[in-house]
Amino acid sequence: MKQRLDRTEIAKRAARELKSGDYVNLGFGMPNLVADYADPGVIFHTENGAIGYGPLVPSTDKESADFHYHDAIGRFWVPAPGMAIFDVLTSFAMIRGGRMTAILGGLQVSEKGDLANWNTGGPQGGIIGGAMDLAFGAKRVIVTMAHTTKDGKSRILKDCTLPLTSKGCVDLVVTDLAVMEVTPSGLLLKETAPGWTAADVQALTGAKLQVAPDLKEMVV
Repeated sequence: MKQRLDRTEIAKRAARELKSGDYVNLGFGMPNLVADYADPGVIFHTENGAIGYGPLVPSTDKESADFHYHDAIGRFWVPAPGMAIFDVLTSFAMIRGGRMTAILGGLQVSEKGDLANWNTGGPQGGIIGGAMDLAFGAKRVIVTMAHTTKDGKSRILKDCTLPLTSKGCVDLVVTDLAVMEVTPSGLLLKETAPGWTAADVQALTGAKLQVAPDLKEMVV
């Protein structure tokens, strides 16, 4: 069986999309891991009211955690010179201002860039939270996710079957098998996981993929 990328490797690949000076909000789960691998100049924002804070406290270093300083997911961070703290209304005004990059998890993504990353209950997801504002208001949305469900069904589809978070919001998808860009004509396969071919990825994808002329293996 061919090896898929693990969560850390997906996060590392997504982090390569960020550059110094970018304002970035990270979603719950896998997206939150991106902070460990991003350029030091990336400016992180959390919807509970902070921007420009320092590095995250490693989950193994509980002694360094200050309960006053945590993101919306509950992960602790270190104060940094120049950071700002504000109320949630101001935070969501920033989110809706179209200046941030959002990295979100996903349950399904369609070939048109529709995102489903919540549902009304059950094992696949929970409440929608701030994801709808992030998906709609960000200038760029990157989704990190598993390419298939645990029983092998594709999460990359012609049309989403789960409740939508936002329509046409996704710009780039990084999965454990591939990197795909959402274009006006559909999904463009730009990179594959090491050892995987375009045909391998297509066989596990519910939407028709276009293959980039310069298709390459992912570097993580």
